[in-house]
Amino acid sequence: MEEKIKARIMDSRRIKRVIHRMTTEIIERNRNLKNLVIIGIRTRGIYIGKRISRLIKELENIEIPVGVLDITLYRDDFSELEAQLMVKKTEINFSVTKKNVLLIDDVLFTGRTIRAAMDSLIDLGRPKTIQLLVLIDRGHRELPIRADYVGKVLPTSKQELVHVRLKEIDENDEVLIAEPQRIK
Repeated sequence: MEEKIKARIMDSRRIKRVIHRMTTEIIERNRNLKNLVIIGIRTRGIYIGKRISRLIKELENIEIPVGVLDITLYRDDFSELEAQLMVKKTEINFSVTKKNVLLIDDVLFTGRTIRAAMDSLIDLGRPKTIQLLVLIDRGHRELPIRADYVGKVLPTSKQELVHVRLKEIDENDEVLIAEPQRIK
């Protein structure tokens, strides 16, 4: 199915500003940064997490470890999508037990990805807290999940698509709203 780009919501300057603002909020809320760890949900959550970790290092001179979480096996639709999904590796080389975990994803939609991520995290240990950071919150929750840090609230219809592009894997930083188009 083809897509029509409806709007460019954020460019690289805006994304950089938003990440800086959220990083400041993280620093203010987490007095003991040495107990903070970052877990990025594959794929774009990883790069947002690495950017935040670098900013904390610049601002506070504290190294925050960043882990990579693959939630494929924890998805509640795994059996329906089994043929299409490829399980990738979770790469967390530190303990999450008794840590303040900052869980990061690019877009918060139904909440199902975050539920799967929390299930996966609990299997790795018992964090002291789990805080959620998302670049975009587009609404339409199916589960009672909300983010602690939100880059931008972006009301959308259920049919619209939100694309977060990051230079680390997409060559440029931007957030787009697209709409599926039927091929004629």
